[in-house]
Amino acid sequence: MSCVTIVFILGFNISKVIVLKTFGKSILKSSILKYCFYKFNIEHNAHCFLKTLLVKYKLVIRFIITFLSVYAVLTIGYYLYLSLSDGSKFYPDYFTNLVARQTNTLLNGVGYDANVIPHAIESSMKIIINGKFVARVIEGCNAISVIILFLSFIIAFAGKFKSTLFYCFAGSIIIYAFNLIRILILSVGLYHYPWRREILHTVIFPMLIYGTVFLLWMVWVNRFSKNKNISE
Repeated sequence: MSCVTIVFILGFNISKVIVLKTFGKSILKSSILKYCFYKFNIEHNAHCFLKTLLVKYKLVIRFIITFLSVYAVLTIGYYLYLSLSDGSKFYPDYFTNLVARQTNTLLNGVGYDANVIPHAIESSMKIIINGKFVARVIEGCNAISVIILFLSFIIAFAGKFKSTLFYCFAGSIIIYAFNLIRILILSVGLYHYPWRREILHTVIFPMLIYGTVFLLWMVWVNRFSKNKNISE
């Protein structure tokens, strides 16, 4: 084989290698560009979708954030109040003690010989009717947690400042008063029908008080709130 032939073959092979390398780089570069473009499209579409979603459900998102924020602040404040209540003056805390004493007044007002005394072994007040222990008023019976839930919804669904403030105040009083009536009827029911304790305490009366809250919410949404379109 002549030197010219050898040089020609070597040159051809080198050229082929260079072409293959160049072609490979082009394919790689093209693949990277396609991947980047594809990724950009996905991110862009996701961004557009998220933006559209935020615009479309802006009021709903604002309602949820406001509701959770108000609920968290009020709940933390309430638990701070409970942690500072040592029960030395009002046992177990002021609001629970107040509810128990007012229930006692109502029971005596409707003709029962009632009395409330601190529970010896737990943080509650015992309701005694005609010498018979019928029920206990614990912290969860004072309606404050229910009022916090009610207020959080109303503030998140706020209307004009004055109407919102008035409805918060009026609704809280209604819930508190209804809770007193609930405990009164429950105590009388347990006195006369103690075997109905489970259904009275865990089903009927919780349904009634939360039903009252729901009705107050519906009245607010349909009559007073400026954010009616959230519910539509």
